[in-house]
Amino acid sequence: HVQLVESGGGSVQAGGSLRLSCAASGDTRSFNCMGWFRQVPGEEREGLATLDWRGITAYADSVKGRFTISKDNVKNILYLQMDNLIPEDSATYRCAARGRAGCTLGHYFHYWGHGTQVTAS
Repeated sequence: HVQLVESGGGSVQAGGSLRLSCAASGDTRSFNCMGWFRQVPGEEREGLATLDWRGITAYADSVKGRFTISKDNVKNILYLQMDNLIPEDSATYRCAARGRAGCTLGHYFHYWGHGTQVTAS
């Protein structure tokens, strides 16, 4: 049984930073790819960043240069370092994992966390 639990959200002033964490448990050996997504009520979910099993990362243009995805493979925790936050970054942030080949924001992700709220103002 796979479980993803996000933490680290909160309120921050514009220009500030937050680091989100996603603790993974269960059969994480099946993970080929992990990613971060966000959603605002009434809007489509937006993919932000991916990290594959080789350590290769990719980012959406909206966060490139400001957000950094990384993973502690010993602790099985996925991180999203968010710097220079702007009000448009306010959303519920969710981590996700994919168990099959391929690692882009357009791929289907099999496992999802419930999310953590980020507010930048």
